[in-house]
Amino acid sequence: MSAEPTTAPTVDPTLVGTTATRAERGGIRVPWRFILNRAAFYLFTAWAAITINFFIPRMMKGDAVDSFMARSQGQLTPAAEKALRLMFGLDSSVPLWQQYFDYWGMLLRGDLGVSISTGMAPVGEAIASALPWTLGLVGVATVISFAIGTSVGAVIGWRRGSALDVFVPVTTFLGTVPYFWFGLIFIAFFSSTLGWFPAGHAYEVGVEPGWNSEFIGQVLSHAALPVLTIVIASLGGWVLGMRNMMLTVLDEDYITVAQAKGLPNRRVLWKYAARNAVLPQIQSFALSLGFIVGGTIVMEMVFSYPGIGLLLLNATNAKDYALMQGIFLVLVMAVLVANIIADIVYAVLDPRTRQTEG
Repeated sequence: MSAEPTTAPTVDPTLVGTTATRAERGGIRVPWRFILNRAAFYLFTAWAAITINFFIPRMMKGDAVDSFMARSQGQLTPAAEKALRLMFGLDSSVPLWQQYFDYWGMLLRGDLGVSISTGMAPVGEAIASALPWTLGLVGVATVISFAIGTSVGAVIGWRRGSALDVFVPVTTFLGTVPYFWFGLIFIAFFSSTLGWFPAGHAYEVGVEPGWNSEFIGQVLSHAALPVLTIVIASLGGWVLGMRNMMLTVLDEDYITVAQAKGLPNRRVLWKYAARNAVLPQIQSFALSLGFIVGGTIVMEMVFSYPGIGLLLLNATNAKDYALMQGIFLVLVMAVLVANIIADIVYAVLDPRTRQTEG
């Protein structure tokens, strides 16, 4: 008895040339060469950023010790001033190149210095106390805005020419309004007039922080207005970007083939069109995540929110170079890590990227 002829596995023709091809073939190859190339680039970028972070504060007029001595009104002796300069690495008798290498040595040991504006507390502790508030607030708001804006933009692009197009100019207009205007309007309406939400701070005075229902409820209620402010102000960019990419993707041949095969519109929308149109959004999303750390100064001022943006403002006013450098370092690392993750995700979803880079 002759063996039955075997047939080679067929590939869905609607997926050829799209980012779904690799997934249809079963398994995704990890682009190690692409990852290593990008990692080398970002390591160089990190070195350059840290170097600039060291030199810029030392090029500014005045320093934290001068500011501290002015506030002390002559109560500190010259010996105490010299000791402070040694502590903060601002001793003019030490060559600049030596200060630079000492700074790198501190970084490698995980020592970011001492903050003069927070009562001589370690910079790492000052940042660690403020960073979770910013990440929790703005991070959640950014993810919500990205998810809603991308989904709505995909549907609007799919149903182009319908009544849904009115959302594009509306959300775009809202995106041109500064954050603090929305914040002030929401405080006046939802807090002062209706009394639904608190006007500011992260929780009420006297509430003991901890993993209990009272504290969590306080945090959520105080974060409601800031989150609403960020979501509404940033929604327009996600909607417009995804809608425009959908219009481009819908003209591709594989969309026509998929529709000609009689596939359900929902499957064509999400598996074929939106999957390819979302790629540029991923890069923008990574950048927005990176700028979460330092892009909320005004919003945190309006709501008196104890995040990293307000901490940076206070450090700048006090000329607290150690704290400024620590915050800038966290900002740079956040941007770089977010971009590395975006590059990896982009390369996995779109094999053409790593083929070009390789």
